[in-house]
Amino acid sequence: MKILLNGEAAEVKAATLQAVLAELGYVDGPFATALNREFVPACERAGTRLAEGDALEVIAPMQGG
Repeated sequence: MKILLNGEAAEVKAATLQAVLAELGYVDGPFATALNREFVPACERAGTRLAEGDALEVIAPMQGG
């Protein structure tokens, strides 16, 4: 299915947020997720289904100061 990932078109095969993250290589480290501009806690990712055209944002913390 086609989605927007951090503002750019992406094609994914998985149906849940957790599976999409694994498919895209987001398995290590802390990061936040938002689906269609709504925050999705890590504990809800496995049960959150994606649909064609959804907008997914994956945000990793930055270090520095």
